[in-house]
This record gives sequence, structure tokens and C-alpha cells, in this order.
Amino acid sequence: MSDTPIPPWYKQFWPWFLLGLLFSSILFSTGFAIMSIKSYDGMVVQEDYYEHGKAINMVLAKQERARELNLSADLRIDPLTSDIVIDLAGDARPDKLYLDLIFPTEDDRDQSFVLEHVREGRYITQGPDNLRYRWYLQIQPVQGDDAEWRLIGEARFPNETSVALLPGGRSESE
Repeated sequence: MSDTPIPPWYKQFWPWFLLGLLFSSILFSTGFAIMSIKSYDGMVVQEDYYEHGKAINMVLAKQERARELNLSADLRIDPLTSDIVIDLAGDARPDKLYLDLIFPTEDDRDQSFVLEHVREGRYITQGPDNLRYRWYLQIQPVQGDDAEWRLIGEARFPNETSVALLPGGRSESE
């Protein structure tokens, strides 16, 4: 037997190491909980699936109507002047077009624009400065859910080429 005295527990390494792990995990989990509460992302939980399904069917009907009218559009945003120009092709020429720029994750960044018909299927309006990131695009002849048809697309900005808006299909930059 050795005569070396055993120090008390509070003077040893391992109890403090294990307590340090415990307290650091509590500290980090509390920090992450506070961050998650403060940075609420605004995602909406769908409660009425039946109504949501009916709305999807209405959107599909609008896109099918755009297909029947042979509609398609090319959208360009001028990088210098921020003018939004849409060239609409097909069997419909409304006096105005309504463009919705929808940000995929944050609904407070969504933007709407009214484009005036200037000539032969060309519509124009002033757009936002420094548009960045990926956006969903949709145009329709009237604002809201009363539209007869709808064209949709997706684009990443800034983009110097035109973006195709099609009935029910993903658009790609040309």
C-alpha cells in the first residue's frame, strides 16, 4: 500500500471535466433555443388541407387556360434602369399585367408590380433596385384569385438574359 494521500473530489480533474461538459451543453442549448425563438421564419402550417387542395386545382386550371390560349412570356429586368419588360406571346392582350415576385422562404420580401401595355404584347414598369437571389415569378391579367390565366416561372437575379414564363412549367434563363 502506498502512503500517498487521495485528494478530495473537488481537487481532482475528472469531476470538473464532466461538470464542464454538462454546463457547456446547457449553455449551448439555451443559446440555440433563444436564437430559434428570436429568428422565427414565418412559415405557415397548413391547417385546412381540403381548402388547400381546392386552391391547387384552381391554380392548375388557370395554367391550363394559359396553355389553351398559347400564352408564353419573356421577362427581362434592365440592370441599369431596373425596368421590367415582359413580351407576351399568345392569344390574349390585356391592358395590364400583374407580376408577382415571390421569395421562396420569406413572405415579407414578396413584391407585386403592375405592367402597362405599350405595344404589340410588350408590357413595362419600373422594378426594384438591386434584385438578388432566387425568386418565383407569376403574371396574370388581373390581381388576386379572379384571374382567368396565369404564367409562372423561376429566376435567379441579377440576370442579364430573359426569363421564360410558361403555363405550368419551370422557366429557365435563355
